[in-house]
Amino acid sequence: MSFRNLLLMLPLTLASFGAAAADIKIGYVNTERVYREAAPAQNAQKKLEREFAPREAELKKLAARGKELEGLLARNKTPSPERRQMERELESVDREYQAKARDFRDDLNQRRNEEFAAVQERANRIIRQMAEREQYDLILQDVVYVSRTLDITDKVLKELGK
Repeated sequence: MSFRNLLLMLPLTLASFGAAAADIKIGYVNTERVYREAAPAQNAQKKLEREFAPREAELKKLAARGKELEGLLARNKTPSPERRQMERELESVDREYQAKARDFRDDLNQRRNEEFAAVQERANRIIRQMAEREQYDLILQDVVYVSRTLDITDKVLKELGK
């Protein structure tokens, strides 16, 4: 086939691809909205809040004691055995707070990942079922831009709420 024939066939080939692309059904799901608005995601968040509330309260108590000690030290400028004892206590409270805060964050992140992995798995299962039922060729998540006409997030949220 000559170069001239290839150039003549190119517009026909591109036109046929355009016609085929017009038949493709595409959808988009905003995963951030799913994690924020879906009933299972909200339930997971409430569960985490209940689970970690006692540890959070303990951290707040330690922080309050640290501030109290800082205030006492700021008012008592003179070196004394009592001041040195307060300084040592402040250092101890600070170390304890830092260690517990780090453990709290690590544990909370791990549990959040576990809880939201279950939400994601359920959402993906619903998205696959919807794709088969409504004959989608492609459903995207996490894109830079998408037209509102392709956004099926509301449908997914409705299905997750059942």
